[in-house]
Amino acid sequence: MNAHVIETTVPESGSISVSGLPFSPGTNVEIIVLERKGKAASKERRFTMRGMPHTYIDPTEPVAVADWEALK
Repeated sequence: MNAHVIETTVPESGSISVSGLPFSPGTNVEIIVLERKGKAASKERRFTMRGMPHTYIDPTEPVAVADWEALK
């Protein structure tokens, strides 16, 4: 699947026009519109543990085995 990202601001009219897409005429596409909160804030939230020390206790042991109904 090819993705093409365009960032824009919604004008007063509330409609957005997209032109110059890198797809051939007749190609079926899916359009998803997401609100962007701001690049600085999103990167800050995304890597909140970056630079923090990590300790793994039994890293090869299964996690939450009691929660798996198939094993009961």
